[in-house]
Amino acid sequence: MENSFVTPANYKKWYNAFMGVGALTLILGIVFLHPWAGSHGDNLNSTRFWAVLLQNSLYWLLLVNVAVFFIVISTLSMGGWQEAFRRVTEAVGSLLPVMAVITLLIMLCIILGHRTDIYLWLDKDTVSHDKILSVKKGFLNPYMYIVFSVIVMGAWTYIGKKLNKFSRETDEMGPMDFDTSRKWNNRNMAWSAYYLVLYVLSIGSLAPWLWMMSLEPHWYSTLYSWYTFASTFVAGMALITLFVIYFKNQGQLEYVNKEHLQDLGKYIFAFSIFWTYLWFDQFMLIWYGNIPEETIHFKIRMQGPYAGLFYLNLILNFIAPFLIFMKRSTKRNYTIVTFMAAAIVFGHWLDFYQMVMPGTVAKSPHLSWFEFGIALGFIGIIMRGVAKFAEKTPMTALNSPFLKESIVHEV
Repeated sequence: MENSFVTPANYKKWYNAFMGVGALTLILGIVFLHPWAGSHGDNLNSTRFWAVLLQNSLYWLLLVNVAVFFIVISTLSMGGWQEAFRRVTEAVGSLLPVMAVITLLIMLCIILGHRTDIYLWLDKDTVSHDKILSVKKGFLNPYMYIVFSVIVMGAWTYIGKKLNKFSRETDEMGPMDFDTSRKWNNRNMAWSAYYLVLYVLSIGSLAPWLWMMSLEPHWYSTLYSWYTFASTFVAGMALITLFVIYFKNQGQLEYVNKEHLQDLGKYIFAFSIFWTYLWFDQFMLIWYGNIPEETIHFKIRMQGPYAGLFYLNLILNFIAPFLIFMKRSTKRNYTIVTFMAAAIVFGHWLDFYQMVMPGTVAKSPHLSWFEFGIALGFIGIIMRGVAKFAEKTPMTALNSPFLKESIVHEV
């Protein structure tokens, strides 16, 4: 079988073009949006510059982190069905260190630059005179933010690299006997368990609160972290699916078939419904409670300048995948799945836009050259990273103890 990948010249042109657009957009943003001015919100373009960088860095970081999480839950559940395309998932997850560094640099610029227009709690005078913020200052402070972010992203990266290393060992070890494969699997299981605990404690609780919910520090939701998880998980699975289809079309992943594609479609279908459940549940509880401190979050999104995006968000991320992926045949159609996966990645990018921007540039939403240019830059980085991983690593782990289960997999 063909198990070595050479990046096509056309693919290189696309990711170089996307990264070029991203770099040019960043330069033009620095020139025209004056990012170093107006740290207290008196320069809307400056606020927009940092808000867009924060939104994109967090979104793409959490998406590539989903790839590592998917490997972990598959390992712990002994799910061998995905082994035929596991290397694609590893390729996406290999971007975690790069995205973590980019995100940390943006966060440090915001925190050390004292951008109170992004995080109001950075203003000590405001905190000291605000009863709600003064109660939260033990959690919402620069030291907690920086230390937590560095530790969590460092731990994600370390364990992700460990899991990738274990997978690549199978190429060097050759066919494994029972005892060797058991020891190899036990190490995978142990490190996967460590990662799962870390993921639940970070994405399942603290990270979304600190990085995103604190953009509106007077508002809170106990469902916010799970809502963030649902949004990134379904988009992350869609991103993995796009690369699986691409590599399949390039003559790789010989053992991947429509059975695997259908299961990936099931994940996207199921977690689109899960995301919608949390979307509605969070809204319903706040609407029913009718508490001003809580309803302010939805008022600007439903009745303000973000209303159009609010309902478009629901169409792209629930109505479309629900209706299209309901049938078995559509989940086995490469063209339809490609289109829907791309739409869902974009739809949840809009979801993150709605989560970040109203708390920073509330009265003046933009979806123009800067927002899309920065997003294309991140897409180019991911495309390049996946290709570089594929060039160095066989795209099918032929000696994996679970490969046979994936080959005979039937839905």
